[in-house]
Amino acid sequence: MFLYIILLALGLFLLIKGAGWLVSGASTIARKKKISDLAIGLTIVAFGTSAPELVVNLAASIENHQDIVFGNIIGSNNFNLFFILGVAGLITPLAVQSSTLFKEIPISLLAGLMVLLMANSYIFQEEILSRGDGIILLILFLIFLAYVYTQLKSEPVLEEIKEVNLPIWKIWGLIIIGLIALVAGGRMVVSSAVFMATEMGVSEKLIGLTIIAAGTSLPELATSVVAALKKNSDIAIGNVIGSNIFNIFFILGLSATVRPIAYDVAFNRDVYLLLGGTTLLFLLLYLGKKKLGRLASALLVVIFISYTIYLVSQEI
Repeated sequence: MFLYIILLALGLFLLIKGAGWLVSGASTIARKKKISDLAIGLTIVAFGTSAPELVVNLAASIENHQDIVFGNIIGSNNFNLFFILGVAGLITPLAVQSSTLFKEIPISLLAGLMVLLMANSYIFQEEILSRGDGIILLILFLIFLAYVYTQLKSEPVLEEIKEVNLPIWKIWGLIIIGLIALVAGGRMVVSSAVFMATEMGVSEKLIGLTIIAAGTSLPELATSVVAALKKNSDIAIGNVIGSNIFNIFFILGLSATVRPIAYDVAFNRDVYLLLGGTTLLFLLLYLGKKKLGRLASALLVVIFISYTIYLVSQEI
């Protein structure tokens, strides 16, 4: 057990360092190429910080651990939405762009609705995410990438871009090393946490929704916290919203394409929370004039803590 505690600590260290390198490299690329931080957060950073979810889900799908596949994605999205955004917003109020409020957040809501509709027996009379469903999710992911590309082409540069003297190979080196550290750290955290949880005798469903979801979301947490400390709201928010879209459209879609995934309808409760939370985020930002203040952020964190306590109490 002591060895796994050491691995957990090392994994957390790699996650935090990797997140710092990734944000620095991605932000520099954004300035050097005159691309907005929001677009970088929605793509490079979101994909990079979702890498642990991808690794875990592909392994779980191949090994037929279906509760871990769904638990990891749904749990990670709830962790991102409530805890990570809440913590980042407590550090510094987060201002969002109009495109985030009226486009990216609704796309994230659509992703959650797709899981609810596809995985339940509303249409095909069986609770399963089939290969066909997976392909549909992947097509939606490609459409999302096309949307981000159009944003890159049309979005005006609102501030003067300062010349960045750091060589491009060093910038990409920061990003690549950051991604490697994130993936390695994520695997260490999850492996050690799963071992310790298994020793405690809890279900794969609970492990997926809590320990694995939180473990694979630590890169998002570290990245958004670092971005918030640097007053970079676009990467802090774009990372979370982008990761939630990536997790469902790309990672869950790819997992179902590899192997159809049986769906436990008990996950509906967690999907409803995700949908309700995404709607709540939209309302908080809309009423807060496109800013997530500290009071609203505290509400998100309290909801997540209450939800986690409820999940654990159901297993006791």
